[in-house]
Amino acid sequence: MTRFLKYCLWAIFALSFFNSNGGSAVSNLIVAQDGSGDFTTIQAALDAVPVDNANPFVIYIKSDIYNEKIYIEKDFVTLQGENRDSTRIVFAELRSNWRRNHPDDYGAAAVNIKDGVTDLLIDNLTVHNNYGGLFGSTDHQFAVRGGGNRVIFLNSNFIADGGDTVSLWNGSDGMYYHRNCYFKGYVDFVCPRGWCFIIDCKFYGRNLSASIWHDGSKDKRQKFVIRNSRFDGVKGFPLGRYHRDAQFFLLDCTFSKNMADRNIYYKTGTSEIYWGQRAYYYNCHGDSVDYAWHAGNLKDAEGSPKPEQINAKWTFEGKWDPEAAIVVRSEN
Repeated sequence: MTRFLKYCLWAIFALSFFNSNGGSAVSNLIVAQDGSGDFTTIQAALDAVPVDNANPFVIYIKSDIYNEKIYIEKDFVTLQGENRDSTRIVFAELRSNWRRNHPDDYGAAAVNIKDGVTDLLIDNLTVHNNYGGLFGSTDHQFAVRGGGNRVIFLNSNFIADGGDTVSLWNGSDGMYYHRNCYFKGYVDFVCPRGWCFIIDCKFYGRNLSASIWHDGSKDKRQKFVIRNSRFDGVKGFPLGRYHRDAQFFLLDCTFSKNMADRNIYYKTGTSEIYWGQRAYYYNCHGDSVDYAWHAGNLKDAEGSPKPEQINAKWTFEGKWDPEAAIVVRSEN
């Protein structure tokens, strides 16, 4: 095995562990297309998770390309890839095509998370909706779409050849934590509703509308926090926008010289805004120039939080602290 797990969650998720000699991951089920595991498809392994599962259940996926659409419908599931770049879930689906024959978005993504699912972890793999590359459309095509809660992405790549790459849309009480991930897509390609904390990630925008988006309209305290992350994209890519009330915090982030001189903006005429523009920055810098709009303004946020306060636990209003269970390991 060429790569070890970089971040492990203990206690909450009971993630796979590797021994010092590069032994196999400890897991409940193994997926391998060559027949060396328990199942040859990821969906078959997911279907085998006990109904009403209430304990951490690890599905270890060996390196290969899995051309399948998957549905996650049970709690406390971990999808653990063997290798971030060579363990790949690839499926082509265009949202507008799906909606012609279905009442909602469930099933419109490569990875679909059912409403109500909790405590999901995706780690050390790639998810790619490649519809655009095959058929030439950059319209909405989800890599991940769902309404779960306490969803964690670690050490993974999420790519779509269109908009809305990662769409976690539990607007009422959804909480999402992402670390050491790569996100790529077109308009609004990382677009959470509710509460989201992202750290040590990279973003690559392929459009001239927006990279990040947030819906925090259900609760004034909802927020989208990004720390120590890198934004890049095509020449002139804008940072972000919102259609409903939203709240953004960006700290210790860097922007490539391709980023447009435009603050996160409200898409006028889409809905009524009650709480005004709420985009806050601290220690964010461009490669070649610092625009006035991303100068430090944390003092303007409600409660004037200090930079050292702004972590996952703070983001989630003390209801969830995923970082308390994270152990950092080096890669081999």
